[in-house]
Formats: sequence, structure tokens, C-alpha cells
Amino acid sequence: MQLKEIYHSIEREMTDVERVLRVSLMDSKSRSILKIGAYLLDVQGKRLRPALVILSAKASLKQKLKAAYRQLIRIASAVELIHMASLIHDDVIDHASLRHNKPTINSKYGQDASIALGDYFYSAGFELISSCRNPDILSCIASATKVMCEGELIQVCQRDNLDLLKKRYIIIAKKKTASLFVASCQTGAMIVSSNPRIQNTLEGYGLNFGIAFQIVDDYLDLIGKAEDLGKSPGADFKMGELTLPVLNLLTQTKDRNRVISLIKQQDSPEAFKELKQRFINSHAVLKTKEDVCSYVQEAKKGLSRLKDSCFKESLFNLADYLVNKITI
Repeated sequence: MQLKEIYHSIEREMTDVERVLRVSLMDSKSRSILKIGAYLLDVQGKRLRPALVILSAKASLKQKLKAAYRQLIRIASAVELIHMASLIHDDVIDHASLRHNKPTINSKYGQDASIALGDYFYSAGFELISSCRNPDILSCIASATKVMCEGELIQVCQRDNLDLLKKRYIIIAKKKTASLFVASCQTGAMIVSSNPRIQNTLEGYGLNFGIAFQIVDDYLDLIGKAEDLGKSPGADFKMGELTLPVLNLLTQTKDRNRVISLIKQQDSPEAFKELKQRFINSHAVLKTKEDVCSYVQEAKKGLSRLKDSCFKESLFNLADYLVNKITI
């Protein structure tokens, strides 16, 4: 199932999110900022996080959403702005040149402009959140953003650490990636429901979905093709970041020393090609899929507490969408 089909039940809301994003990015009087904003709006991502805000809210409702609609769209848009800011900074850190099959902001406009633009996006996101005048939601997303940045910093500090443990990897994934998914789902529920049980249910879904998402992302970076990824594969390898697929390979291979030798050759396309082939031909592929399925099943299990609806079904489908990304 494609994302377009999964988003069908929230098509109106997602259209309104795009409108708010456009207003937020195009309200500057600076021609330079307007030019970059227009470029970014043309390079549209999956919009997973705003979709999760909206689906979580609507899956938590007992009646139609009316009074909180404006707040919902603003929070969903703000979360996407924060995510976009993090991607801009990630591309600077990773020296990435492509995203969504187009030049990254840092490769097109330079490192300095990228850092400043990321800061601008963070500010625009929190301005939207503040306009909703809900201190609990502001606190939730601010905390998640801080944890997300902490996760990125820990990951950078753990580069080239061949002793990295799976447990440590999961901690980084929780902080760097899952934290904003958690906030997306939790704030979606908070907008329409004061029931802590429902909020905790969606919080758990976001956590497990986020960890699974990061594992899949790392898997695709190892075995994916540039035309499908929209960027060059092997970014983690080049930056010396040990991901779960590679950690699984290290535990599954009979020639650990050779794999370690390949990992150390970060500037060698041939080493990356061999590492990729060794992973594909090992049990590490199946182990990685099992890891993803485990987190996806945990995410879906919690949803049993929600009433049946097309929105709950979409949350199920989003989780399955991740599993289907891993082909063996």
C-alpha cells in the first residue's frame, strides 16, 4: 500500500498542512529566503510526522473534529517544520549532496546558509506551536526536539566506535528519530483528548514506529539504489556510523575481521560494495527484518485500546508500510 492510499482519509487535513507550510515559509520579505523556501516546498517529503499528528487525533476522537481543527493543522505543520530543520542540519553534518533526487540546501546554497535556514525553520515551527496557546503541547514538542538534537549529537560522538552495542544503537534511534514521532502521536491525542490512557497508547505507538523507521532507513541506506532513495546510498558507511544492519552482520558473519576491515575503509566504494554484498548474502537481512517486525508489532499491539475507525486502520497500514520496505 502506498502512502497516498494510507493518507486518503486525511486528504483535506494534509492539504491544509501544505497551505500552512507555504505561508510559514513564504511570509518573509527577504528574496533569498523566499527563493530557498520555494525550492524546499517543491522538494516534498513523505510528511509522515504531520500525518501521524492528524491520524492520532482523529483515531482518539469520539465525534467529528471541529473546535480544535485549526490547532491540529498548526501543530501538524509545526512538527514538519521542525523535522525539515533537522534534515537541513543533518545534511550539513553528513556533507550530503542529494535529497529527494535534488541537490541539498548545503550543496546548492552553502553550509552557512543551511545552518541559518535550519534555525529559521525551528523558529517558524515553535512560533506556530506558541500561537496555539497550549503549554502542555509546547512542552511536549520542545522536550522532544531537545532529545532529538541530543540523539544526533550522541550519534556523531559514536562514529567509528566498532564496540557500539545494539542497546546503544536503540538508545540513539529512540532519541534521534523516535522522539519526534512520539511527540507527533502524543500531541495529536492531546489536542482532542485529556484521557492519559489514550495519550499513552499513541505515545507508545510513536516510539515503536520511530525505532522501526530508523532501522528501515539504515537498511535502505545499505542496500538501496540511489534512484529509489532519492540520495546516494552508503551515507552511514562514509560517516563511520555503525547501524543495526551492520551490527547484525557483525554478529552473523563467520569472517568478522574482514567485515571490520571493510567498515574502516570509509572512502572506498569497493569496500562499501563488498560490505553490502556480504550483508545481502547473510542471515543479517532476516535478523534486521525480524527486528523491524518486532517493533512494528509492538506499535500495532497498543492500538487495540482505540476504537475501530479508518484512522486507526491507517495507523496499522503505516506500520506495515515500514515492514514492506524490507525485501528478502
